[in-house]
Amino acid sequence: MRSEPAKPANIAPAPVSTQPAHCDKHGPFDQSVVVILDRELRGGCPECHRIANDEREERQKAQEALTKRMAISRKLGDALIPKRFEKRTLANYSAENEGQRKALSFCRHYVKVFDEIAESGRCMVLIGKPGTGKTHLGVAIANELLHKTSRTAVYRTVGSILQAIRATYDRHSERSEADILSSLVTPDLLVLDEVGVSKEQPSDFELTTLFAIINGRYEQVKPSVVISNLGPEQLPVAMGERCVDRLREGGMIVVPFEWESHRGKEGV
Repeated sequence: MRSEPAKPANIAPAPVSTQPAHCDKHGPFDQSVVVILDRELRGGCPECHRIANDEREERQKAQEALTKRMAISRKLGDALIPKRFEKRTLANYSAENEGQRKALSFCRHYVKVFDEIAESGRCMVLIGKPGTGKTHLGVAIANELLHKTSRTAVYRTVGSILQAIRATYDRHSERSEADILSSLVTPDLLVLDEVGVSKEQPSDFELTTLFAIINGRYEQVKPSVVISNLGPEQLPVAMGERCVDRLREGGMIVVPFEWESHRGKEGV
């Protein structure tokens, strides 16, 4: 006669009760108490537990961001922000006239709502006269994101990108053109400076490279901040109409810098 398999015993869950308790940091709370095998287990302060979890998540995000930044930096071959611009912040930008104050306000807001910006891929163009503080504010946006959030950001000039790509054509180069382009498409924000700086007709190589970067970021819904000394009507010539169309997607923010140069003064 075949025996029936033994049925699992019905194990009742351990009863949970609460009792008043006090946390030195957060005051009174209801402490959970569970008795298992005649052993009493008491819960801790829920606010302390929440804070510990938040701090653990923040540390994990920071470590993930650091790993991403190091990977990007290795591909670029140097720091994400040039040493000269490491201390450029929104706080130390000198806003002495109404135009500068408006430009600073736009940039502060861009950082403040960057989570929304990152969702839409909305781009910003800082455009106008040389020596008016465009680079300071562009770099400051990147620095704010790098140092105060878990976001990644890269600042590059068009000339440095072209030079880096040309260097990959050397057969002894440890980096490829794809590595360079990937390192510019991957970050949460790219600040692209000196667009059209030569004021000459850009070469096919320059236009092709710029389109690969801007279109790559457009496809990944990644925002860019473009900095140029040219006027709005000259930008499509310097970048190519297709690049400007990609930047316009989602409502491009144009910040004009129309005051005179203050080159050499703080905030420039």
